[in-house]
Amino acid sequence: MTGPIAQEMRQLLEAAFTPTHLDVVNDSASHAGHMGDDGTGESHFTIDIESPAFAGVSRLQRQRLVNAALGDIPGQRVHALAIKARAPGE
Repeated sequence: MTGPIAQEMRQLLEAAFTPTHLDVVNDSASHAGHMGDDGTGESHFTIDIESPAFAGVSRLQRQRLVNAALGDIPGQRVHALAIKARAPGE
């Protein structure tokens, strides 16, 4: 079962980028007891997203676009977020 933060991230990313591929992976269990683990089970995530919106966009700008689309989730509601963003064919 997917938690509410993971579901919200998926909805926001789908709306912002119309991805051809999207995985939102909850890595929190691997970090239980570590700094940043707030006990909710939704503190660490990996996002793997492919979208035409990233064509011709630098890696840094892709990260910024994803973070902006997620609003207050990175840094405030999620402790750690790994982002793999690419355009189709990359």
